[in-house]
Amino acid sequence: MSAVLGLALGAGLLLVWMSFWPQREGPERSPNGWYEGTQDQLIRAGAPGVTPWALVGASAAVGLVVALLATGASGSPVIGLAFAGIASRGPFALVGSRAGKRQQSMRDVWPEAVDHLASGIRAGLSLPEALSQLGERGPEQLREPFTAFAEDFRASGRFGDCLDALKARLADPVADRIVEALRITRDVGGTDVGRLLRTLSQFLRDDARTRGELEARQSWTVNAARLAVAAPWMVLALLATRPANAQAYNSPSGVSVLLIGGASTVLAYRIMVRIGRLPQEARVLR
Repeated sequence: MSAVLGLALGAGLLLVWMSFWPQREGPERSPNGWYEGTQDQLIRAGAPGVTPWALVGASAAVGLVVALLATGASGSPVIGLAFAGIASRGPFALVGSRAGKRQQSMRDVWPEAVDHLASGIRAGLSLPEALSQLGERGPEQLREPFTAFAEDFRASGRFGDCLDALKARLADPVADRIVEALRITRDVGGTDVGRLLRTLSQFLRDDARTRGELEARQSWTVNAARLAVAAPWMVLALLATRPANAQAYNSPSGVSVLLIGGASTVLAYRIMVRIGRLPQEARVLR
C-alpha cells in the first residue's frame, strides 16, 4: 500500500510540475526541436543525407571504440569510460564546427545573392527565372541549391513546392525570409519586392560586419577557455600511461574524483558557451 501511495504522490507532483510548462498543440507548436535543429546543422555541414539518429549512432560507436582502446592502454575501465564520454561528443562537435564555418561563409555571400535577385527582378525577369539564374551567376556557395531549384521548377512547374524544397536544402533563416517574401509577392502581387530586397541586402551587410568584429574579439577568449577545459583531461591521459597511476582510479575515491572532475568540466564548458554565445537567428519561417 505504501508503494502505491508513493507512486500516486509522485504522479501527482509530476502533473503539477507539468502544469507550469504548457505545450501548444497543433500547427502553432514550434517545430524547432532537437531533431529539426540537428538536421539543419547536418544540412549546413554538407551532410544532408545523414539523419540525426545516424549521428547519434556514430557518436555511440566512437565512444565504444575509444572506451575499448583507452581501457586496453591504461588497464582501467573507469578511465576508459571517462574518455569514451569525451570522444562520443566528437561527431557532434565536428558537425557543429563545419556547420558554423559554412554558415559564416554563407553570411558573407547572402548580400551578393540578394543583390543578384533584386537586379533580375528589376530587369523584368519572373520570380522563378530570377531564382534560377542564381544557379549560374550567383555566389559559388549557393549555386548548387539554386540549380536544383531550377531543375525542380522545369520538371514540375509548381513554384510553391519548389520554394519549400529550396528552403529545406538551404536550412538558413535568411533563405527562409527571402523565400517567404517571394512567395507572398507571387501569391498576392506587389511592387515593393525590389525595395524589400535592397533593404534586406544592406541589413545583411551590416549584420555580417558587426558579427565578424564580435567574433574576432571573442575568439581568443573562447579558445583559451576550451584549452582550460581540455587541459585536465590531457594530464589524465599522460598519467594513465603509468599502470600504477591508472589503477588508482579504479578505487571508489578515484571514481569520485573523475565524476566530480567530469561534472565540473561540463558545467564550466556550458557556462563558457552560454557567456560567449552570440545571438543566432532561429528559423521561424521554415
